[in-house]
Amino acid sequence: MAITIETQDEHEAIIPDERFDFESVGPFRSCYESLTTVKNNTVAVDFRNTRYIDSSALGMLINAKTYFSDKGIKVKLINANDQIKKIFSISRFDKKFEIL
Repeated sequence: MAITIETQDEHEAIIPDERFDFESVGPFRSCYESLTTVKNNTVAVDFRNTRYIDSSALGMLINAKTYFSDKGIKVKLINANDQIKKIFSISRFDKKFEIL
């Protein structure tokens, strides 16, 4: 269960593994809480490796958004496949996050 952090040109990116589910709760929280400096006040959750998410993943994203919004940092969701984008749409995450 590897969740990694990568510094990209415009932001910090948290990259979940192939499965982003209940077992990811602790590692995901540790990753986002470890970000002490953030470029351009933006953190991206990069789903380029992710093929499966469940409802606990949606909750983790909301928790991360709350954590960062208290610090004036924006969270965006990037590189999700069509299936994950559909889950975001059904869950109305397009109203809560910028999805690219």
